[in-house]
Amino acid sequence: MKIIKLGEKITAANDREAEALRQRLKEKGILLINLMSAAGSGKTTLLSRIIKDMKETRIGVMEADIASDVDAVRIEALGARAIQVHTNGMCHMDAGMTAEAVDALGDDELDLIFLENVGNLICPAEYDTGAGKKLMILSVPEGDDKPLKYPLMFMESDALVISKMDAREFFPFDMEAFTDRVRILNPDIKIFPVSAKTGEGMEALEGWLSEALEEWRS
Repeated sequence: MKIIKLGEKITAANDREAEALRQRLKEKGILLINLMSAAGSGKTTLLSRIIKDMKETRIGVMEADIASDVDAVRIEALGARAIQVHTNGMCHMDAGMTAEAVDALGDDELDLIFLENVGNLICPAEYDTGAGKKLMILSVPEGDDKPLKYPLMFMESDALVISKMDAREFFPFDMEAFTDRVRILNPDIKIFPVSAKTGEGMEALEGWLSEALEEWRS
């Protein structure tokens, strides 16, 4: 049997592109946040609330989907800069695609750029997009067992939003068990239970975003 030893991992080229984008944005004082979750977790609703609340922060949003532009239209209606990115069937954004999207969005006069990644809990966690922070969302209706099924997403994220807290009474979501499972995978992750609908927990999340931006610029 012939054995081939590879000199670098298969994503090495992507990682180099990601680091170049990260450094480019850092020099401009712009924090790119890779926002990841399953479809239907409430990414666009959460972003809409953040944009409304953080009026002094200049926010841009890159909406990545396989098709349609409904999310970008919704974000633009709030007065934020937004573009729609179609991934042509790909289940994630990579660094090259993200850099192209940033160029199309324009990085002048922005503080935060959110990449709303394609909705699933697997592929987006596997690719470095050049983001300075990774923020994931898990909604209460999805269940408290997801850290057991999709550990990489939780391991890779800097912060976790537990969304749709206003619906918790309708679903058997064990917060203590869920938090314990997450902490085993990632002891340093920040966890924010929120409801974008009622505003519950949003102040703490938005405070983290402001602190992350200040740290990024220091």
